[in-house]
Amino acid sequence: MTTRSIHRPPGNSVGDDCVVPFATAGTGVSGRLVRLGVAVDDVLVKHAYPEPVSVALGEALVLVALLGSALKIDGQLILQTKTDGPLGLLVADYMTPGRLRGYANAPAAAVEGVTEGGRARDLQARLLGTGHLAMTIDPGGDMERYQGIVALDGMTLVEAAHTYFRQSEQLPTLIRVAVAREFTGGAWRWRAGGLMIQKVARGGGHRPTYASDEARDAALDGEDDEDWRRLELLAATVEDHELIDPTLDPHRLLYRLFHEEGVSASEPVPLIAKCRCERDRLLGYLKGFDAGALADLRDEDGRLRATCEFCSTVYTYGPDDGIG
Repeated sequence: MTTRSIHRPPGNSVGDDCVVPFATAGTGVSGRLVRLGVAVDDVLVKHAYPEPVSVALGEALVLVALLGSALKIDGQLILQTKTDGPLGLLVADYMTPGRLRGYANAPAAAVEGVTEGGRARDLQARLLGTGHLAMTIDPGGDMERYQGIVALDGMTLVEAAHTYFRQSEQLPTLIRVAVAREFTGGAWRWRAGGLMIQKVARGGGHRPTYASDEARDAALDGEDDEDWRRLELLAATVEDHELIDPTLDPHRLLYRLFHEEGVSASEPVPLIAKCRCERDRLLGYLKGFDAGALADLRDEDGRLRATCEFCSTVYTYGPDDGIG
């Protein structure tokens, strides 16, 4: 992973922490551009994971922002991996209208043994190992969840996301993601960005049928659509530094990539790092334990301390909370 020095005051730049939906005229292709500054830095700094783990979690946050921002209902999109690799568990979620959070379970000692040498792509594949990635859409309330599962075996998160769209959505899709630290405002800060384009489904809401597996694969790759192939080539030219550059306005980047295609962008949707943990909710959970179990959880001073896995907030409980 490369780092660059950009000296500017701390805080959000114009166009940071947002998702910009866009479409190109007459091509049947739409997309979203995500730019994360303070939001991704807040999450990654609080956890202080080894750098390759932070990069993977940053990519997961970009992915859920790209995918979750397309939800047409209030709800939650959850990305979760469970594997036998050093990065055994990774969770990131997007809650409408734009709240992000995430965490990873990756012991530093286990990660250290696989982080030397090789390409960044191969490093992440080794960290993840073999297992699965699940994408879950949770509308909340009594509504039914939808979940798509992709096998992880030598793949990166972005590669798995592509597989998810082939299997679950059956739409040609291209995703590019970048995560890096930059020297900003006198300190190293995490930044991330992503670009996603997708061939819009045909009207009627029905999945197409194909004469053969070869015809299906060609359609999912967009080989039968000149507009898609052209837009895919243009999107693939985006550089990592363009996706995270705080001096490059997202609308300017979209114009740079697709101005010949009549690109039109919607208003940016704000994104923030926001955990949903609550002191009273956790207290209610602790009150469900019997006295013996609570005794095993107490510190030397007799108090109970619980740490949120997502935001690392530490909650302390004592006699005044009714569990003394």
